[in-house]
Amino acid sequence: MTATADQQPTTANAAPARKKRGTATDLALIATFAALIAVCALLPAISVGGLVPITLQTFAVMLAGAVLGAKRGFLAVLLYLAAGAIGLPVFSGGSAGIAPFVGPSAGYLFAFPLAAALCGFIVERLPRKKLATSIPLTFAAGFASSLVFIHTLGPLGMSVFGGLALREAFLFDLTFYPGDIVKNILMALVATAVHRAFPALLPTRSK
Repeated sequence: MTATADQQPTTANAAPARKKRGTATDLALIATFAALIAVCALLPAISVGGLVPITLQTFAVMLAGAVLGAKRGFLAVLLYLAAGAIGLPVFSGGSAGIAPFVGPSAGYLFAFPLAAALCGFIVERLPRKKLATSIPLTFAAGFASSLVFIHTLGPLGMSVFGGLALREAFLFDLTFYPGDIVKNILMALVATAVHRAFPALLPTRSK
C-alpha cells in the first residue's frame, strides 16, 4: 500500500514536468528559427531593380515550417516580424520598424508566416517514414506554399505600396522564381537531414 501511495504523486507530477519541458523546447526552437530568418535576411542581398531584393529569407521561412511544423513555424516567423517591427534591424538591409510593412516588400513579409504554416501543414501530413528521405515531397511542400502565398501577396504588395501596375508587379515577381526553386531545393535537403537526425522533432499530427 505504501509503495502505491508513493507512486501516485510521482505519476501526478510527471505530466506537468513533461509539459513544461516541451513548452521550453518549443520556445527555444521558435526563437532559434526566428534568429535564423534574421541572419538570412541580413546576408548580402541581390538587387533586381531596386524594389525588392533577393535574399535567403524564403529558405529560412520554409525551413521553419518544414522542420517545426505549421504552428511553431508560423510562430517563429511571427516572432521574427515582431522583432523587426519593434525596431531590431533584422529585415533586409538592416531595416526595421513599421516602414517595411508599408513598403514594396510588405506583401512578402505578410506572406512569410502564412507560407511557413502551409509548408508545415503539408509536411506534417507526409508519411513519417518518408520525411527523412523524400527530398522531392519536401521541396514540393515548400514551393507550393511559396506559390500560394509569397508569389501572390508579394506582387500585390508591390502594386499597393510600390506603385507598380498589378500586371507589372506579377511580371516582376517572376524574376524571383529561379532563386525560389533553388532555395526550396536547399530547404528540402536541410529539412530531410534534420528529420533523419531528429525523427521526433516534428509534432505528431492531430486527428
